[in-house]
Amino acid sequence: MGTPIGSPQGDATDFDASTDPDPRPRGAAFFDLDKTIIATSSATAFSRPFYAGGLITGGDVLRMAYAQFVYLVGRADADQTERLRAQLSSLAVGWDVAQVSQIVAETLHELIDPAVYAEAVVLIEEHHAAGRDVVIVSASGAEIVEPIAAVLGADRVIATRMTVEDGKYTGDIDFYAYGENKASAVRELAATAGYDLAASYAYSDSITDAPMLGAVGHAFAVNPDRALRRLALSKGWGVLTFSRPISLRSRLAPQPVITVGAVSVAVVVGVLVWRAVVKLRSRRSG
Repeated sequence: MGTPIGSPQGDATDFDASTDPDPRPRGAAFFDLDKTIIATSSATAFSRPFYAGGLITGGDVLRMAYAQFVYLVGRADADQTERLRAQLSSLAVGWDVAQVSQIVAETLHELIDPAVYAEAVVLIEEHHAAGRDVVIVSASGAEIVEPIAAVLGADRVIATRMTVEDGKYTGDIDFYAYGENKASAVRELAATAGYDLAASYAYSDSITDAPMLGAVGHAFAVNPDRALRRLALSKGWGVLTFSRPISLRSRLAPQPVITVGAVSVAVVVGVLVWRAVVKLRSRRSG
């Protein structure tokens, strides 16, 4: 089971690297992004500004909104997640990379800041205080993940990288940061940066990240899906609950209590989006 942050066994600051002629390799902290650091899907969070920028259609917005609703209520399985990734990849064909980067930069704080889990921010700070690099590992595109990681103060990023030709996306993928690929990238980065994986930490909500969690000495399932919860219990991994999305700009301000009424509104919105998708499909089939 993972050692809690701050305990003597997990502290990476109990030696002086400046005086030790052969300092021990330091650990790192690897964080999944969606539903681990942020309470949303980074891949679909920018659908509205992408629509405003002419990159996607109204129908695309509805489909992405419904996909995000299913994802957030924990109903999206691995196959649905893969279909969403494939849909986003096909949508991106011909997109101008500079335009995408500009849209993300201009709307990042509005869309992502309020969705960051306060518990994740605290963990990131504690790992930095213990001398560990923080690495964001996400299946979302690098153009989205890197700006988010910068806001969070992360040191490195492992993310999906799309093929670009003449400044535009081709729809192909150079590297897909998903499943076993995440674990392979973590091991490669550890070898390059000198991280001791046995002394490192990893956090994720999804069973698809089991290979990454298994690659480190201290694994934690965050708001885990059922399959990951079962695996975490069998492996002795830690299980954490993050429940306080909070704006980075007002982290110290009092936060409103989430009521049953607020949850009901979210469910109603999801149902309305689903109905809109059904109507759209009916019109196209007719």
